[in-house]
Amino acid sequence: MARKQPAIWFMVLIFKRITSLLSHKTAIRLGGFLGGLVPLFTKRKVKEASARCSARLNISQKDANVIVHSVYKHFGRAIAEFARIPIDAKNINKYVRVHGEEYLREAVEDGRGVVLATAHIGNWEYGAVWCAQNGYKVNALGTDQRDDRITKLIMDLRVAGGSIALGNANDLRAMIKALKSGEIIAVPVDQDARLNGVLSMFLGHPASTPVGIAKLAQKLSCAILPCYCVRREDGFTFDLHLYPRLKGRNGKPYGEDIQSSIDDCNDIISSWIRAHPHQWMWMYPRWESYEEGLFDEVRN
Repeated sequence: MARKQPAIWFMVLIFKRITSLLSHKTAIRLGGFLGGLVPLFTKRKVKEASARCSARLNISQKDANVIVHSVYKHFGRAIAEFARIPIDAKNINKYVRVHGEEYLREAVEDGRGVVLATAHIGNWEYGAVWCAQNGYKVNALGTDQRDDRITKLIMDLRVAGGSIALGNANDLRAMIKALKSGEIIAVPVDQDARLNGVLSMFLGHPASTPVGIAKLAQKLSCAILPCYCVRREDGFTFDLHLYPRLKGRNGKPYGEDIQSSIDDCNDIISSWIRAHPHQWMWMYPRWESYEEGLFDEVRN
């Protein structure tokens, strides 16, 4: 892939260097400060995100605007935490308190692989680091960025946290191989899958949702565990919540009915966002393909 963002790459390197020289808390505070400045330069995106937040949570535009500005600060902190993974991974238990590890342990011991169904909320990278540093084989999936150096850096940081470099997120063969080996992969499922997904209610509104987790469960009988890592009020530590493996409705295995399987997972993720709206990525156009009318023919 061509290197198209030299300015951004330079800023990434400077930020990574600075955060590595500072203490943990100072680096995170710096990330939050810088994140809070971003809305000054992306007013259109802030306006769109606030409108999205207001409509989905049924709150005033003023309250939504406060949430969105908090989100920028939160993700500024999360980026600083991600940049410091090579330094902080060995101390991850100091920053993350886990709830429900018994569900993960039971699923791993079953031997058919585990998919952690997660979302872009809190710090999902810390969730993977915690698993890796506590003896679980977690595979890191890569997503191509506009600059191939940034793509490599993201994977390098995940590997530094203890994850196994699996490959591209679209590499189904690699995912199946890892699951058949009894390993773990984490899959964010709060993305717009456009015509490759199914329509499912997300925060009370129809959205195209990826079906990969349900199809993997259908094919391999692997465990699907909802999982999210959310920032605590102190701003520096997290609660990692692991749920029991999902089951299908009416006694059926999870994944046998794709639609209800995806609906149930979306309901869980929606509950996380309602509980922690200041930590979800409202900047992302989650409902875009539906709003563009891509599913009009399907509905008719």
